[in-house]
Amino acid sequence: MKKLFQFALLGLFICSCNTGNNDNQAQTDNMNTDTETAYEYPDVRKDDVKEEYFGVQVSDPYRWLEDDNSADTKSWVRKQNDLTFGYLDDIPYRDAVVDRLTEVWNYEKYSTPFKENNKYYFFKNNGLQNHSVLYVQDDLDAEPKLVIDPNTFSKDGTTSLAGWSFSKDGRYMVYSISEGGSDWRTVKVRDLETGKDLSDELKWIKFSGMSWKDDGFFYSRYDEPEEGGELSAKNDFHKVYYHKIGTAQTNDELVFIDRANPQRNFYVSTTDDERFLSMGASESTSGNALYFKDLNKGDIEFTPIVTSFDHDFWVIDNSNDKLIVMTNHKAPNMRVVLIDTKRPNESNWRELIPESEQKLQSIDLVGGKILARYIKDAYSQVKIFSESGRYEGDLELPGIGTVGGFSGKRDDKTAFYAFTSFTQPSTKYRYDIDSGKSEVFKASNLDFKSEDYVTKQVFYKSYDGEKIPMFITHKKGITLDGNNPTLLYGYGGFDISILPNFSTANILLYENGGVYAVANIRGGGEYGKKWHEAGTKLNKQNVFNDFISAAEYLIGEGYTSSDRLAIEGRSNGGLLVGACMTQRPDLFKVALPGVGVMDMLRYHKFTIGKFWAGDYGTSEESEEQFRNLLSYSPVHNIKPGTAYPATLVTTADHDDRVVPAHSFKFASALQAGHDGENPVLIRVDVDAGHGAGKSTEKTIEERADVLSFMFHNFGMKIDYDEYKN
Repeated sequence: MKKLFQFALLGLFICSCNTGNNDNQAQTDNMNTDTETAYEYPDVRKDDVKEEYFGVQVSDPYRWLEDDNSADTKSWVRKQNDLTFGYLDDIPYRDAVVDRLTEVWNYEKYSTPFKENNKYYFFKNNGLQNHSVLYVQDDLDAEPKLVIDPNTFSKDGTTSLAGWSFSKDGRYMVYSISEGGSDWRTVKVRDLETGKDLSDELKWIKFSGMSWKDDGFFYSRYDEPEEGGELSAKNDFHKVYYHKIGTAQTNDELVFIDRANPQRNFYVSTTDDERFLSMGASESTSGNALYFKDLNKGDIEFTPIVTSFDHDFWVIDNSNDKLIVMTNHKAPNMRVVLIDTKRPNESNWRELIPESEQKLQSIDLVGGKILARYIKDAYSQVKIFSESGRYEGDLELPGIGTVGGFSGKRDDKTAFYAFTSFTQPSTKYRYDIDSGKSEVFKASNLDFKSEDYVTKQVFYKSYDGEKIPMFITHKKGITLDGNNPTLLYGYGGFDISILPNFSTANILLYENGGVYAVANIRGGGEYGKKWHEAGTKLNKQNVFNDFISAAEYLIGEGYTSSDRLAIEGRSNGGLLVGACMTQRPDLFKVALPGVGVMDMLRYHKFTIGKFWAGDYGTSEESEEQFRNLLSYSPVHNIKPGTAYPATLVTTADHDDRVVPAHSFKFASALQAGHDGENPVLIRVDVDAGHGAGKSTEKTIEERADVLSFMFHNFGMKIDYDEYKN
């Protein structure tokens, strides 16, 4: 199934917080004052840099750290890493945590199988391989054959397989690779009959699918950046090209460019029959315009369907002349409509699946059915419809958890899907279209007794009375005495839903009496467009209030205390942590902001940060937006003389989505302003990016450091021998 996904995943970020102090200028001007701490932090240069916004002078003493190529920045990174890894090495059980994580990680992992040209493909990881390997079978009982092994891309595992697409006849596989975790992609073509790559090599591709038509494919790219700006320079003029197999990239046909709007992005996808080429245009991570071409007619220009950016439109496939489109237009919880390509005006749209009380997450067309995934209170439901839109029933699931997308073709009678929860490792199921029955196809062989653990969903009140769902997972029988080590995770942005998911690393938390909580705060997509918008722009404070209220609930109900509570979030969630720890430093013992957006006044000036403006607003568009951003921007809300939680900031030198300068500036300001015994450190991963494609080795190393830091600052003593009991 080919889908035009609006690139909401560009952004993976968000937050908003109000310190309650209107004297923001005093906060920023006084931010340079050093205070006494228990650690010898590196001396960090402070420049006299100020920028004026609507008559307000804002200090930016660490702006020099935005230059990731400078000798001074590289020296800063080395000194900070020396301090951080020296601290981590001194934790008595850090090596034991690595050993235990390596032990529990070492089990076979399989993807959901998918079908191409009557053959079955799947990914498998033997346990500790840095990257999963792609195999093919002639049928489900045949001996698997190797297709592509990403572990051969680089010796150190820092190069990964980032995407793939098969030609309709099954002869070719076009695939993209990422080096060092960067969002930049290099695309190659593999002949599946010979098992060898062709000479084709395409570069400077970012945020693009690869959609086949005949003997070539469509893709999107930017121009080659200037030397030195590959990982930080602003990306403009996203263009659509067509590449014919066996030719040089310089000969690729330019299909579309919008010279009047350099900051728009364009994503194209062909329908399964390769008749229609749909194109989504976006200016942010929410809302897209929609266009199409009938490739069978040789259309030169795109025909517009929607030219505004107010709603989301995802083309799923076509039914003869009609496009099957999922949208939140006039349906905040999403619906499915048929759009006639001969009469694409809205007045001619026909509703196929109406909006419901639950948010529609995705649909797949398999075996003459529509398999629709919904989100109910932050967990999955699946409803079955005929292709004409008639509701036929629900798919019975093993419990409260998350269903992955269904794999299968429109003429297949079997579909495959994955199910996971906080206590169930990912299990693959085979679904029979005719009988409506599911059976386990591939169960996990991880040595984990799910029956010994429990997940509870609660609904707590935020500051304004809004009910917020939260999942709480722990080993059965724990005592609610306020002494349990607890990790609270959140995201809250960009219409992204945080659903139940099994984490191997959390086993170490559970077996040490720990509690893992996930708060489904506003700004996410759990309850549709309204829930998302309730945590955007001038409503950002709702996001922080929701997360702080979750922490207060866990403490009030006896799960933990402020001395045993850690908060974690990555990307937009890193901003969440950074903002909340500066607003309520007394509430948390440990803060773990990962690859976060920390400078809200300048985020839009780097790589693809401009696309987050739909959720954040920018410091330049109005005084109201500027003051709102300044009120919670983590870098600008550190108060000198304040005791902050023990903090481990994590980032990576090849993160070109949320550039590491955000974390560099935040760590420097935090070390300068912090007054207390808690350590405030930054861990900068080398040859790694925002997170996607990170090797198993690097993942284990980072999680071991994060868990060790958390346990150590909780005052816990970990005995490796106890892990085995």
